[in-house]
Amino acid sequence: MTIIDRYIVRAVLAATGLVMAVLLVLAVLIIFIGEQGDVGQGHYTAFSALWYSLLSMPQAAWELLPIGALLGSLLGLGQLARNSELIVLRASGVSVARIAGSALIAGLILLAVEVVLGELLATQLEQTANAQKALDRFSNLSFGSSGAWVRDGNTILNVEHLTGRGRFGGMLLFQLSPDHRLVSIGHAEHASPVSKGHWVLDGYTESRFKDNGVQAGSAGERMLVSHLTASFLSFATAPLRNLTVRALWTLIEYDRANALDPGQYLFAFWSRIARTLAIAFAVLLGVPFVLGALRTAAAGSRMMVGLVLGIVLFLLQRLIESGTVVFNLNPIVLAWIPTALLAAVTLVLLARAR
Repeated sequence: MTIIDRYIVRAVLAATGLVMAVLLVLAVLIIFIGEQGDVGQGHYTAFSALWYSLLSMPQAAWELLPIGALLGSLLGLGQLARNSELIVLRASGVSVARIAGSALIAGLILLAVEVVLGELLATQLEQTANAQKALDRFSNLSFGSSGAWVRDGNTILNVEHLTGRGRFGGMLLFQLSPDHRLVSIGHAEHASPVSKGHWVLDGYTESRFKDNGVQAGSAGERMLVSHLTASFLSFATAPLRNLTVRALWTLIEYDRANALDPGQYLFAFWSRIARTLAIAFAVLLGVPFVLGALRTAAAGSRMMVGLVLGIVLFLLQRLIESGTVVFNLNPIVLAWIPTALLAAVTLVLLARAR
């Protein structure tokens, strides 16, 4: 990198770091306040709530970094413009494209940080935080989403949750015949993997359908042979926002192999990639703004513009996510719409910048 590159990159990264520090403090404070309702249950103390909030910080950072990058670009480049440093660069023959290229380097660095947060840190620490909270409150407290439906051959399972001790709870089993008739329905209070392809079902009860009626029974414990692994069920029962790209792709391949609709996983997969790439365009968007209307604006004005743009992108993402699920629209196309719009606006404004 040249001196100009280092100077612009340092300004953008420093401003982004400051913005993210403020946003993360607010995020941790909000999480900590939200945990106060659980303080006092079991061994869950105020210190446990604080520790839970701190472990949730990487996930919050992953979600807030696109907005933080946009605000950091507006503030960092805006300060250079307000001090007439960008004007000096332009007067020295440095083109807008050259300045945008320097800003893009900062955007790529932030993009790499987002990948590390999302794929290596956030998910693991979030799971650790949930597991520790569950163990502190009750030994058998469940956490996770409302459950997941998975199919393994002629067996359909509904797994309600993952327990604090690493077992799965509330498992329903629907056994089908080769001609797809319902043979039996079983329920296990807990399911634990004992070896590859083998599960122990505790508190197991079953109802079998026969030609002359229904036969109910209680086995207490049953051995289940299944190709499903504990790691796969962990993916299936986790909230989509907490899944890595690799985990989402595993779920997509599983649904396709079992002739199931992977729409929600496809949207989450491509949306995760698209919002990561959006960071680079968010940083670039600051260049035409600070060279134009916001060149002499105060930091508060630039912050307000950045917040409005960030909120619009966030709401658009949530609106599209709801539309994908409700109206059964193409998940791949819709996942890219917010980033595509951001890229189009950024490139048009850069082309018109003087």
